[in-house]
Amino acid sequence: MTGEQPKELSSIGGPDPATAASVAICDSTPTKCQARTRLYRQGNLELSGFPVADISDYLLDESSVVWLDLFNPDRDDLSVLSSEFGLHPLAVEDAVEPHERPKLDRYRSHLFLTAYAVHLDIDTGQLATSELSAFITKQALITVRKDDGLDIGSVLDYWDASPDLAKFGVGFLLYGLIDNIVDGHFAAVQSLDDAIESLEDQLFADKPMDQVVQRRSFELRKSLVLLRRVVLPMREVVNTLIRRDLQVVSDALHPYYQDVYDHVLRATEWTESLRDLVTTILETNLTIQSNRLNTITKKVTGWAAIVAVPTLITGYYGMNVPYPGFGNEWGLGFSIGLIVVIATALYVVFRRKDWI
Repeated sequence: MTGEQPKELSSIGGPDPATAASVAICDSTPTKCQARTRLYRQGNLELSGFPVADISDYLLDESSVVWLDLFNPDRDDLSVLSSEFGLHPLAVEDAVEPHERPKLDRYRSHLFLTAYAVHLDIDTGQLATSELSAFITKQALITVRKDDGLDIGSVLDYWDASPDLAKFGVGFLLYGLIDNIVDGHFAAVQSLDDAIESLEDQLFADKPMDQVVQRRSFELRKSLVLLRRVVLPMREVVNTLIRRDLQVVSDALHPYYQDVYDHVLRATEWTESLRDLVTTILETNLTIQSNRLNTITKKVTGWAAIVAVPTLITGYYGMNVPYPGFGNEWGLGFSIGLIVVIATALYVVFRRKDWI
C-alpha cells in the first residue's frame, strides 16, 4: 500500500480525515486504479478505506453492504471484478466505453446504471458533463467514474448525514448518488435560467448588443441541448428503479425516490421551456435588428431626399441656358433661398412623420 494521495482528492479541495479514511490506492489489490471503499453492516458504517481484495470476505456476511468506487479504471480492472460480482461483459464494456446515454439495464445478477453529472460555466455558458456508471447488486454498489467531474465527496457527506437510512442498504446508497446527480441537473437548469434572464435584459438595452446577444444565445442553446440529452432519459431511469419487481427500492425508500423523480420531471420541463425561450430570444433579436435596419434606412432615405433638393436646383441652374436671374446677382440669392426653403420644409415634414 503506497502512501500517496489520490489525484482526484485535489479537485475536491483537500481531504478531510473522514474522506481520506475512505480512500484506498489499489496497488496492493487486484486492480491498478484508484478506489474508495466502504462497508456497512446492519445499517452502520463499520469500515472504510480497506483493500478491494477484502470485499469478497465481507460479502460472505449477508448483512454487509459494500460501496466500491473506481476512478478511471480500464477493462482489465473491471474484468477482475466481473467474476467476483457476476458482472455481465456487456455492462463492463459500457462502463469502459465513453458517451453512453443515461440508461438502466437489467441483468440476471445486477443492474447497470449510466448517468451524467453536469457543471455549468457561468462566464462562458458552456456545460461540462461527467459520465458515471454504477453496478447495482444485492449487497454492493460499484461506481465507475471516468473523471472527477462528480464531487464524490458531497455524496459521502449525504450518506454520513442520513445514518437513519443506511439500514436500507444498497437502495440507500443508490438514492444518495442519484439525488446528488439530479440536484446538479437542477442547479444547472437554474443557472441557465438566470443567464437567459440576463440575456433578455441585454436584448432590450439602450445600446445595441446584437453580436453579444446572438453569440450568448447560441452558447446557451447549445448547453441546453446537451443538458436535455442528459436530463430527459433520467425520467425513465428513476421510474424504472421505483418498480417493485427490481427489489432495489424498499417501501420505506419509495417516497425518497418519488421525490427524486419529481425533481427529474421539473428539471426536464424547465429545460424544455428554456430551450424554447432561447429560440424566441434569437428570433426576437433578429426581428429587432431588422426593425433597427428599417429605421436607419428610413432616416437615410429622408436625408437623401433633403440632399436631393440642392442637387436638383444647382444642377438646373448650372445648365448653359438662359433662366430667370441668369447673369444677375439676385439669381444666385434666389437659388440659395429656394434650396433653404424647400430643404427646411422637407425636414419639418419628415420630422413630423418620424421619418428622420
